[in-house]
Amino acid sequence: MKSQPAIGRVEALTDLQQCIRQCQLCQDHGYIPVAHPIVSGRASDRIMVIGQAPGHRSIAQDRPFSGPGGRILQSWLEAAGFPAGYLHEHTYLSSLTRCDPGRNPRGHGDRKPSPSEMALCRPFLNAELRLLRPKVVLLVGTMAVEAFCGKIKLEDCIGSYIETEDGTLYLPLPHPSGVSRWLNDPAHKKLHQRALMLLADWRNRYNL
Repeated sequence: MKSQPAIGRVEALTDLQQCIRQCQLCQDHGYIPVAHPIVSGRASDRIMVIGQAPGHRSIAQDRPFSGPGGRILQSWLEAAGFPAGYLHEHTYLSSLTRCDPGRNPRGHGDRKPSPSEMALCRPFLNAELRLLRPKVVLLVGTMAVEAFCGKIKLEDCIGSYIETEDGTLYLPLPHPSGVSRWLNDPAHKKLHQRALMLLADWRNRYNL
């Protein structure tokens, strides 16, 4: 049986999520026209996903990973032995920034949030990690990986993981989008499969 989180932690997370939803810092600083931060997750979640930023579909549905990337990420979880629906029902979904940065001005996908935007949001992410104390953190995409692992190529970290002093396991993953071409390389696919095998092992070992 999974132990239930302490009531105080549940209330603290509820308060934090309300603060995130009310945040308008990026709008006030002129980075985006209208702030619409989103959150998704429960204090009982033991896996946390950290992505780059929500896209327009996620904002429209008020739920992270509502677009094709979410479906791909769910398929990766299923490949590691997790059931259908696990991504949105049992995983805490977070990101480096909480609002849609808008379209890339060059016309290719979404705009990457700037270091200044990420700095404004980072206290929220740090607070979530402190409160949740997840067993596994999935770092999805280059920006999320570099935020925790430093400047590094995906091929040098996918298939490996970092374990912190408190026992949290950080697993780098490529970005689950049709825009990314990283998985087109057979060698990269093997690294990705190795990462999913690690996740499958942790699912059994830690009863995730």
